[in-house]
Amino acid sequence: MILTPKQIVAELDTYIIGQDDAKRKVAIALRNRWRRQQLGEDLRDEVAPKNIIMIGPTGVGKTEIARRLSKLADAPFIKVEASKFTEVGYVGRDCESMIRELTEVAVGMIREEKEREVQAKARENAEARLLDILLPPSPRQGGPRGYRPGDPEAGDEGPAPQVVESPDAEARTREIIRKKLERGELDEREVDVEVREQGSQSMMQVFSNTGLEEMGFNFQDMLGKLMPQRKQTRRTTVAEARRLLEQEEVQNLIDMEAVTRAAIERTENAGIVFLDEIDKISGRGGGQAGPDVSREGVQRDILPIVEGSTVTTKHGPVRTDHILFIAAGAFHMSSVSDLIPELQGRFPIRVELESLGAADFHRILREPKNSLVKQYKGMLETEGVALHFTDDAVEAIAGFCEKVNNETENIGARRLHTIMENLLEDISFEAPDRRGEELTIDAAEVERRLSGLLEDQELSKYIL
Repeated sequence: MILTPKQIVAELDTYIIGQDDAKRKVAIALRNRWRRQQLGEDLRDEVAPKNIIMIGPTGVGKTEIARRLSKLADAPFIKVEASKFTEVGYVGRDCESMIRELTEVAVGMIREEKEREVQAKARENAEARLLDILLPPSPRQGGPRGYRPGDPEAGDEGPAPQVVESPDAEARTREIIRKKLERGELDEREVDVEVREQGSQSMMQVFSNTGLEEMGFNFQDMLGKLMPQRKQTRRTTVAEARRLLEQEEVQNLIDMEAVTRAAIERTENAGIVFLDEIDKISGRGGGQAGPDVSREGVQRDILPIVEGSTVTTKHGPVRTDHILFIAAGAFHMSSVSDLIPELQGRFPIRVELESLGAADFHRILREPKNSLVKQYKGMLETEGVALHFTDDAVEAIAGFCEKVNNETENIGARRLHTIMENLLEDISFEAPDRRGEELTIDAAEVERRLSGLLEDQELSKYIL
């Protein structure tokens, strides 16, 4: 489904409170990707993505905006921390690994789509194989062999005639067993099933992720092609045999070369990379001593990927010219201008996200589809406990969250998780013993349970 910018913002509003400016900008960026696909080939390659850099403190929704955006676009998406990368020549993750990871995500997405397409056929094939195991087909040899003196394998007499069940009787028996399979009446029966060996993963575990990323290919895939696949016979239940055979049939029906081609195309035209903590690789700003690896060197390694280059992956070369990069950072110790000018130029859209206050926290607790209040109510319903929050209780929680953020480290909406856990700790612990009860949380209860939390926070400033 192709969404307009207004529809994209409306969808983001169901999960993210506030930050209207950031939502508008990412909505336009997403719509521009669709617009580019509608252009002629002569102009399509000339349109570069308008990368975005989000500036704001932690816990205000930067990552959530990018993640929800990728789900709306059904696009390959990865989140990486820029501070985890190292300059070329140092041991650690190289910057091109982000594109290899993105390609793997795309391959997984396309593979899942293809699996859904062939699921019905795979189930049908697996059922046919299972029927053959439960009721082996009768030999169709047409009758006994006559005496043939020229045949060294023939005796003086032909083999005894075999009693062959008529085709109609066999078909009726097969249909009876098939219906029993559908009803699950044979699920507990044990059968011998022949399946492909999965192979041992132990040899691959001796290689680190870094080594595999730098080599750009997978030893396991290479060895799998060189060595023939072996089969093994396993004795298992009919239910488990059906699952194993269905998985094997799915593999047989999927054309992995087509999956790879589609994945590379989707990566190149729809991939989204969220570069978090980009302020941590700022070369200047704050004057703080950093790690031995040059921050500016990491920026220069990221630059060609953002500008547009070709990255070698185990699935083939991937161009990064039209991948959308969304960078984010708090920039409380530095500024965007501390990044190298070339990298700044590749992020033409900049948006500052606002800090959250009590009114925002109140809306976050109530309005989103996945709000914390709904989450905790749902969790306790599984124990048979009905939990209710009064409006003044929600206001008290929001006000308390703002107060703690102002007086201690400001971690935005993430503070709500800490507060809600402290508020409901006793109820969550005793819930299995309180089945059938209805509990109401009001402002007085919030004040009683959380009053000691702020005192502990203040005391922590003076105690090591």
